[in-house]
Parts: sequence; structure tokens; C-alpha cells
Amino acid sequence: MKLFENTEVAFSLKSDSQLERAYFLFKMIESQPLVRIGTAVTNFALKAHLPVEGLIRSTVFDHFCGGVTEEDCIPNIDNMYTKNVYSILDYSVEGKETEEQFDHALQKTLKTIEFAKEKEAIPFAVFKPTGFGRFALYQKITEGKALTVDEKSEWLRVVERYHTVCKVALEKDVPLLIDAEESWMQDAADNLIEELMEIYNTEKAIVFNTLQMYRHDRLDYLKDLHQKAHQKGYHIGMKVVRGAYMEKERARALEKGYPSPICSDKKATDDNYNAAIIYLMEHSKMALFAGTHNEESSSLLMDLAKKYNISSDDARMWFGQLYGMSDHISFNLANEGYNVAKYVPFGPVRDVMPYLIRRAEENTSVAGQTSRELNLIRTEKKRRKL
Repeated sequence: MKLFENTEVAFSLKSDSQLERAYFLFKMIESQPLVRIGTAVTNFALKAHLPVEGLIRSTVFDHFCGGVTEEDCIPNIDNMYTKNVYSILDYSVEGKETEEQFDHALQKTLKTIEFAKEKEAIPFAVFKPTGFGRFALYQKITEGKALTVDEKSEWLRVVERYHTVCKVALEKDVPLLIDAEESWMQDAADNLIEELMEIYNTEKAIVFNTLQMYRHDRLDYLKDLHQKAHQKGYHIGMKVVRGAYMEKERARALEKGYPSPICSDKKATDDNYNAAIIYLMEHSKMALFAGTHNEESSSLLMDLAKKYNISSDDARMWFGQLYGMSDHISFNLANEGYNVAKYVPFGPVRDVMPYLIRRAEENTSVAGQTSRELNLIRTEKKRRKL
């Protein structure tokens, strides 16, 4: 689509040196062996407590993350907002295991809700299920295994954390996006989020779940959820993404000998994704946050908005991309008056590394993603020379 080829708008906030750094970074990410070696070396260096944080900070971290703290992110948030691109602060610390860490993540999420309430440039808050409870606990519940007495009280604390943030989100009128994770723990999160939607989404969508559409069962899940919501009279909020754990999902299915939950190929995933956004746009009492780096899906959503007479700035329809990626989609859509938000990850460099490694791996595994970024940067560099 012609709209997404406007590199002057896409990179309007990048200085020449920032553009050069982005080019260098995507050139590195383009090479699969380099990403593999870089990942291994980085993990080793961090485990051995070698002084590499400065190097990581000045390259990959600063490109894909807003900063170490919420306050750190403010200049980036304010800068993007000058171009009508909103931000969602994402505390991207993963794989924690202790109650203390979960309570810390809860406090961080409450703080981001406060931030969102105070700053017009921040329309949503977000958290990960495993930010609030152990992966193994979600997995045990998903697998239908009996919990011990201790695990039951542990789960009650997880549920309580969810309710705490949802109550505050409702009170402050800040919608809350809850990310999706691996399929073998997701049912426990889904069931809990459904209960929350029923309680907190009576007037409009405050609580949003996430559908990873590379899973072939998610469209049916959405339709079933719609039936329940219709019967019980609550609104559905849904972030729709393609998904972030594909290699891991396939490997586990192969190892454990069950059918892979992942669509057969890229086209099936794309079709599944588009079917989900069509379904959400067709029905009332649904709000959509379309997390996508795909130009065709973005164009489709623009067409659907026109078809159903939904204005470009309707609060029930958002486009979202990750900070540091797909600026040609984000900034050009915002320039046309659509609601667009960038996910802005933040956190200590060491703790955010699993997130950054996944970004690098995703960019190498998604066909055409990195070469598209590189071509756009090349085009803009040429345009500036002229």
C-alpha cells in the first residue's frame, strides 16, 4: 500500500545517526548465525557478570526499549506523541519465580496505570500472566492437575493480583492489555481473564485478553467467548497478534508427540489473523487492539473501519506496533488520524535481555521482516542525500 511507503513520515523523528544505528542493527539481525552467536555470547557475558551492559544499552537496548525506568521512557514517549503516536509502557521482565518478584511486578503495573491516567500519550497499561504468578502453576492448572494446599493459596494470590490491577484500571478508566504466552499454560490465564471481563467489562472493554493467531484454535475460541459474553452481557476486549513463541511451540509439540497448535504455514496464520479482526469488527460490544507489523492486515483494518462506519479515532479500534519496529506503519497511520500505540518495553538491561533476544530471533525467523526494515531505511537515507 502506497501509504506505508512514505519514509519521510516514517522516520521523521530519527536523526541521521539514529537512522545509521538502526541500519547497522537490522543488518546484524538479518544474519541468523550472527543472531545465534550474539545470543549465546550475550547470555554468557551476563551470567558471568562481564561488563557488557553499556554495550547492550547503546545498541540493541536503546533501539528496542524506551529506557530502564518509566521516567527514562518519558522523553521517547513525548517525542512520539508530537507525531500522534501513543505509547504503552511494558515492564518487560520475564521468567520470575518468587512472590516478592510478582508483588514487585504488580506495583510496576499499578504505577503504569497511574502514568496512563496522568499522561494523555499513554492510553493503556499492560502486564504478562507470568509477571503475576509462576509459569509452572499456570501449566498445572491448564493441564487439569490437582493443586496442593500450598499451590491453592498461591493461585489465590495470583487471582488477587489480577483483581487488584483490574479494579484500579476500572477506577482510573485505563484499559488493561494482558499478554498471551505459551499454549501449555494459556488456558489457566484465559479462564481467569474471562471471569475478569464478566466483572469489569460491563460498560465497555477495560480488560483485554490476547489472541495469538498462529494458533489454529484461536478463532473458535473467540467465537465461543463471544457467545458467553453475549449471554452474560459483557464487552470483549481483545489484542490480536500473530504470536511470539512459534519455534518453541513446534519444538515442544514434536518432543512430546502431540499435534502442533501452530498453523501449517505463514499464509494460514495470516488468514487466521485477518479472520479474527473481521470477526471483531463485525460485532458490537467488542474492542480491538490490532498488534501487527503486517501491511496487508493494517490495510484490511482500515477498510473494515470504513465499511462499518467506525471513525479512525474510535476508542474501540487501535493499531499497535513494537517500539523500534515498523515505523512505516505506525507513523503513517497516525498521520492519517488513526489510533496508534507503540509498545515501549522498559526494565533493567539484564532483566530485559530475554525480551530482546526474542525480538532478534523473531526478526530473523519472520520472512521479509528485516529486509523490509532495511529497504525502508535505505530509501530514507537516499531521500535525505537528495
